[in-house]
Amino acid sequence: MNAPSAELLAWLDYRSKSIAMGHLALRHSMSWEDVPAMRVCFDDRLVIEGLATGFTNGAIEAAVIHARAVLEFLGLKAVKGSTTEIAELDIRRSHDDLGVEQFRGALKFTKERALSAYPGPREEAESALATVFYAANKGLAHATASFDRNSSQSHLLEVAFRGVPVLLLNAFYRPLGLVQPNYELTFRPRDV
Repeated sequence: MNAPSAELLAWLDYRSKSIAMGHLALRHSMSWEDVPAMRVCFDDRLVIEGLATGFTNGAIEAAVIHARAVLEFLGLKAVKGSTTEIAELDIRRSHDDLGVEQFRGALKFTKERALSAYPGPREEAESALATVFYAANKGLAHATASFDRNSSQSHLLEVAFRGVPVLLLNAFYRPLGLVQPNYELTFRPRDV
C-alpha cells in the first residue's frame, strides 16, 4: 500500500486516545489509598454515582486491548508461555490483518528497536510490553489465578501506556512523513 487510508488513521488515533485515557485512569488508581467516590454528570445532571473504579477499571482494560492491537500492528507479539518476553511477528494471523510493513517507507518494528526506544532498563521495557500481551490474553480474556491487578503489573502497564504511542510514532508516523495526531488528554488537576 502506498498511503494509509483515512479509516486506518482514525483507528490509530482512536486507539492512541484510548491508551491515553487508560494511562490517566491507571495513574489515578495507583495513587489512591482508598477508592474515592465518583459522580458523572451529563449537562450538569447527575446520572451515575459510585466508586471511581467504575471508570478506571474499564478505561485501563480498554487501554490494554488497544495497546495490544497497536503492538501487533507494529509487528510485535508475546513469546508463548512467557510473561516477560516479546518477539517479532513471523506472519500475520489473517490475510486481512493490517501491519505497518504494508506501507511504503515503514517496516515491521523489531524487538531491538522497540526496546531501545525506552530510556530505562531494557528488561523493564520488554516486561512492560509483554505485560500488555499477558494482561490482554490472560488477565482480561478469561478468569485466571495468574493475573494479579495489584502486583508490579500496574507499574509495567504504566510504562507500556507511555511507550506504545512513542513506538507508533517511530514505526509508522515518522517513516511515512505523517504528523501524529495529538492523543494526550487535557484534564484539570484538582486538589482533593
